[in-house]
Amino acid sequence: MRIDKFLWSVRFYKTRTIATEEIKKNRVSIGEKPVKSSKEVKAGDVIKIRKNQIDYKIKVTDIPKSRVGAKLVALYVIDMTEKEQYEILKMRKSSQDYYRQKGIGRPTKKDRRDMDDYVVDDASGDMENDDWDAFFKENKDEEN
Repeated sequence: MRIDKFLWSVRFYKTRTIATEEIKKNRVSIGEKPVKSSKEVKAGDVIKIRKNQIDYKIKVTDIPKSRVGAKLVALYVIDMTEKEQYEILKMRKSSQDYYRQKGIGRPTKKDRRDMDDYVVDDASGDMENDDWDAFFKENKDEEN
């Protein structure tokens, strides 16, 4: 089976076109050598894939006849990816979720007002004219 079709059938990529584009960008290799889309995959091959800034490493155990369900992927590949790579992925996901939790959606008008109230008014530079005059008078008095 071609490598682009294999990666699609074991659900590494959503479409075959995306798999082919990633292979053209040299993000997929068998062993240490980058491959072309037409490369045939055999049982026992170790495939290295660079996806989402993570280096995945899988070993082919069997070739599926067509695209398989997510639960059946384990019959065809063995995940040999290092644990550190998954920790990097977790850290990136958690750093993206610091502002709002997933599923909450966009901030409402009330949320935006609360955020604006949280910001200190003095830092925004909204001083009245009288305040500015007093500020400059104080600075002149200190210089004299």
